[in-house]
Parts: sequence; C-alpha cells; structure tokens
Amino acid sequence: MLAARGIILTYETVRQWCLKFGQNFANELRRRAPRCGDKWPLDEVCLNLNGRRYYRWRAVDQDGYIRDLLVQPQRDKRAAKRFFHKLLKGLRYLPRVIIIDKLKNYAAARKERMPGVEHRPHKGLNNRAELSHQPTR
Repeated sequence: MLAARGIILTYETVRQWCLKFGQNFANELRRRAPRCGDKWPLDEVCLNLNGRRYYRWRAVDQDGYIRDLLVQPQRDKRAAKRFFHKLLKGLRYLPRVIIIDKLKNYAAARKERMPGVEHRPHKGLNNRAELSHQPTR
C-alpha cells in the first residue's frame, strides 16, 4: 500500500516503528479485550512435534475466548502449576469455577495456586475446551 504511493521502506524502518508504537498498540488491544467469564474449562491435548511428544495446555472461558495456552513436554503436577502461574499472571481476579477432565494433576496444582476456586472434575462439562482443540487436531 505504501509502495503504491511511492514510499519506500526498509525492514529497519518497520522494526523501528514496532519498537516505538508496538507497546502502545498492544496495551490498547489488551484494554479493549472483553472481560473473561468466571467459568474456565481447562484441557490438554497431546502433540507430536519433530518426533517428540508435547502437551498443549489450554484454558477457555465460558464464552469460548481462549484465555491462555502453553506447550510443554510434561503432563505432571509441576507442569500444571506452571500453566496456572502463566494463566493467572496478568489477571486481577480468579475464576469462580474451573472445569477439567479427570486428570489428577489439575487438582493437585489447583490446591496450591488457587485454593479458593471451585473445582469440577467432569468429562462432559469441559466440552468448550475440547472443541477449541479441533483446529489443531
């Protein structure tokens, strides 16, 4: 679009613009983002990347907005704690309810990171999170 107007840019110019205006733009997008719901279905899915097995952890709110995701090679309590830490890092509030499948690692990590949050381990309730994995599968 700029080339059609006779303006020639280098990669360095674009990089400098990103450094100068990028953080303001990101802050404005974050400010306008809708407030997430208070029920969060959580789920993980197994991925094979370059012959190695990884797990993609994902949190979705009740309206279907993706709250956060994390790809890591483990699926244990430590990995769940790391996911909860990353998930809650930028928020000013906790969810009221988290809905998970019956993976015990979530419950163990939730007791340490979010002790006051209600925990519902149910196979069918976290359908919203399961459906958010479909594009990857």
